[in-house]
Amino acid sequence: MRIVGIVQARMGSTRLPGKVLRELGGRSVLGWVVRAVREAGALDDLVVATTTEEADDAVVAECRRLGVAWHRGPVDDVLTRFMEALAGRRGDAVMRFTADCPLLDPAVIREAALVFRAVRGLGYLSTSLARTLPRGLDVEIVSRAALERADAEAAGFHRTHVTSYVYSHPGEARLLGLAYQPVADDLRITLDTEDDWRLISRVVDALGDRCLPFGTVVGWLRERPEVCGLNAHVRQKALQDA
Repeated sequence: MRIVGIVQARMGSTRLPGKVLRELGGRSVLGWVVRAVREAGALDDLVVATTTEEADDAVVAECRRLGVAWHRGPVDDVLTRFMEALAGRRGDAVMRFTADCPLLDPAVIREAALVFRAVRGLGYLSTSLARTLPRGLDVEIVSRAALERADAEAAGFHRTHVTSYVYSHPGEARLLGLAYQPVADDLRITLDTEDDWRLISRVVDALGDRCLPFGTVVGWLRERPEVCGLNAHVRQKALQDA
């Protein structure tokens, strides 16, 4: 069972342009994501899926600096971008990452891969089917067969979100959710707004430039409600709007 990691990254965020290359604790936000994946030591391949937009030349330059492969594809049809990035790569499944989640826990990445490999016949595994982790720390894996079916059938916003068609139209695919303690689904540790940036920067300023267990981050935030409040008002976009 070979799992390919694909990180979607582009400069053209509507809410916070350029967020994936912001400097956080001495490295780019994208660099944090790549480091977490590498520290997990659970994947067989890794590629950054960016776009053909001129602005994303900067993403390619950062990929070169990080020593990670990249592919350039459509801006909004991210599912096609993933399928193109996967083409020619040996892989039975894809672990999908977004480049705006710098505080990913390598242990969660590793456990998700371990479970996916252990449970035969899975089409999709995620920590967000029944969310217990903070938003921004979730991990998901989709089988190549399920992704190919989505590519053949999905339209509209499902093509932007890559995996949403699989878990909303599972067909014969088997789905599995992972849950974690302590439950912290009320927290937001993803980077989509300036207020998200303020919270994540506070975490990194206090805890340093290192991959952290999610429990450490959650515990630190629980002791500091004033930090949690920095982005508590931010609402995630609906699938149809993102």
